[in-house]
Amino acid sequence: MDTKADSKEGTYPNALTGENVAEDSESPSSSASSESDLAAPPDGGYGWVVVGACATLNGFTWGVNASYGVYLAHYLQSDQFPEATPTDYAFIGGLNFSIAMLVAPLVTPTAREIGPRKTMFIGVAIQTLGWILASFCKRIWQLYLTQGILIGLGLGFIFIPSIAVMSQWFSKKRSLANGISAAGSGLGGLIWSFLTRAVIDKLGIEWTLRITGIVVCVVNCIATSLMRHRNHLIKPTQNGFDWRLLIRFDMMLLLSWAFILNFGYVTILFSIPDYCTSVGMTKSQASTALAILNLGTALGRPLIGVISDRLGRFEVAEVCTMLVAALSLAMWIPANGFAVTLVYCLLIGAVLGIFWVSVAPLSIEVVGLKELPSALSLSWLAIVLPCTFGEVIALHIRRPENQHPYLYAQLFAALSYLVAGVFLDLLRRVVRKRQREEKEAEAIASSS
Repeated sequence: MDTKADSKEGTYPNALTGENVAEDSESPSSSASSESDLAAPPDGGYGWVVVGACATLNGFTWGVNASYGVYLAHYLQSDQFPEATPTDYAFIGGLNFSIAMLVAPLVTPTAREIGPRKTMFIGVAIQTLGWILASFCKRIWQLYLTQGILIGLGLGFIFIPSIAVMSQWFSKKRSLANGISAAGSGLGGLIWSFLTRAVIDKLGIEWTLRITGIVVCVVNCIATSLMRHRNHLIKPTQNGFDWRLLIRFDMMLLLSWAFILNFGYVTILFSIPDYCTSVGMTKSQASTALAILNLGTALGRPLIGVISDRLGRFEVAEVCTMLVAALSLAMWIPANGFAVTLVYCLLIGAVLGIFWVSVAPLSIEVVGLKELPSALSLSWLAIVLPCTFGEVIALHIRRPENQHPYLYAQLFAALSYLVAGVFLDLLRRVVRKRQREEKEAEAIASSS
């Protein structure tokens, strides 16, 4: 049971400082009320340290992973692995995402048994091993195992426990906290997009992978050591696969939104660098475009969090989902130069990852804070297939010989967000109706 994990038995982390406090420091008569008060999210205090740690972890996991578009462009334009096809490289990039999500039924109960922080340290070790071993690959199947599967495993063991822990510290500012945390992946992606291209040009692909592995290991160990959970107060269910939640209509709608949207997310994120070079831009311009997309992510996600807390989390998530489709149709497809592409990347970066900003806050509105880890585990499983095959589909429908080689991939991405937005709109209506009915029932009960 994870009440003993990451803290001494009989202690809990103080809401403001994160330091362990003895449970017997209060009288038995006041223990019940104090525990209730402590279980309520403090909306700050040590929670901001947890947010900073999560943002750093996102920067050195998903942010590094966001630079895979640079690796993809390098692999497609070099003879690094002669037996490989474009589909192979697309699968490897997709495996980063899909394996990270596929291990959710394993990671969630592991975090319950040994604690989130120890689980995350396991992930740091696996991720580091994947990056360094990838530098010694000579065959494409070895790259599948290292840059694909091992790095994906590490991502899952780090990310899955962290997002549930952070949400325990916030209520009114929950979307803001998630936005700041998610912005870490954008800032990390911005930095790593430039660094990866530069180091590949100067030192080669092998040393780029090794240096990446060393840096992410050091930084992620520091960030993980700062994490503190409140599981013994929240008492989350932490089921790896919860059938009871899966058969709920509102949960089905949430999972449908996640499933369909991520086909478009992976397509846009991984296709930008190769799209740029395929229409005549230089490798440097392609890296710059991806970096600008990540800059948009870093700037846009905290803003989305602030707006969501004020105007409604479902409403903002729905608008952002539809906005990705609109921007892709109105700007990406007719883009005819580097400048227009940069503007598109900046704008799309702000809203592209709306799933990662909103999935935890929306899940809490659907099932409640106690059920959050179980709901997130289902969400991670729901996006395994789109994360695996999204870029594979995009490269398969790419037409290099045409004047607009990525036209079908662009339409595919836009339609994915459009259809996902329809499901989210229906979910919003269902949840808001339920909330109104609950308020009416409370009003009647209080007046009688």
